[in-house]
Amino acid sequence: MRDWWKQWLTNLGWSQSLLLGTLDIMLVLALTYMILVIISERRTLWMVRGFIILMLASALSGRLGLPLLSFVLEKLVIGCAVAMAVALQSEFRRFLEQLGRGEFRQLFQPDRLAIPKSDSVIDEIVEAVKELSKNRIGALLIVETTGPIDERDFSVPGVKLNAEVSKELIQTIFQPKTLLHDGATLIRGSRIVSSGIILPLSGRTASRQLGTRHRAAMGITERVENCICVVVSEETGSISLAERGTLNRPLTIRKLKESLEALLSPTVDREAVAPGLLSFVRRIGGKTLALVSRLLGLPSTASRDKK
Repeated sequence: MRDWWKQWLTNLGWSQSLLLGTLDIMLVLALTYMILVIISERRTLWMVRGFIILMLASALSGRLGLPLLSFVLEKLVIGCAVAMAVALQSEFRRFLEQLGRGEFRQLFQPDRLAIPKSDSVIDEIVEAVKELSKNRIGALLIVETTGPIDERDFSVPGVKLNAEVSKELIQTIFQPKTLLHDGATLIRGSRIVSSGIILPLSGRTASRQLGTRHRAAMGITERVENCICVVVSEETGSISLAERGTLNRPLTIRKLKESLEALLSPTVDREAVAPGLLSFVRRIGGKTLALVSRLLGLPSTASRDKK
């Protein structure tokens, strides 16, 4: 009886270590998945993969007893983490905001693909911007690229319109004598949702040539990644396009149309890199079972199906 009790305690310790090891691996997988959801684009995925490889190399060098290599890799990992935090500051800001709001489900929900706008909507926007630029009338358009923008990201939500997008309406809104010309106008799909929106300004150091509209376009695209902003300067009539806090200027009408067509159409670069959570868990579970079967010498599921 005594020997059985000792054996049970030994097995319990082994089971506990196995459970903790499995929990550790699952937490790392969950954290990796959240990072993929935050990044949400393939063009930045290679940077994340390189960072993960550095972390694995650092952990492996520590386990192998290579103190100098481990020290160098640890410092390199810290430097890369700081660089990534700067390069992906809008994504990390969104992650911290969702974490603070308690929106844990959204942390595991990949962003939807870009919703393509029809050519007529893009043409209406381009024609309106062309006339506004020609007449040197200031304008600020917010165009959603994926899901709807949370109004809490605006300083002032503005006035609801819910009207069809047309060049005549856009030009009318931004006429200097109208009440809504000072704010921004939000376009969702083929509808003008609201106008007179007051946006948060960017905290970045910008050129003195940039006015409030440009700083507001940079500010909202820094804070919200699922939108772009088209800006028309009141002083010069120059056209700018803001995306992820970066302002591209000056743009020609032709370049603006090409940029809108590229940004508002689903392409490979804008596809979500994180799969659905259920398919992700199933895939990881299938690979884990296959690995355990190989280690224990058991027949795989595929071979059993063939039999």
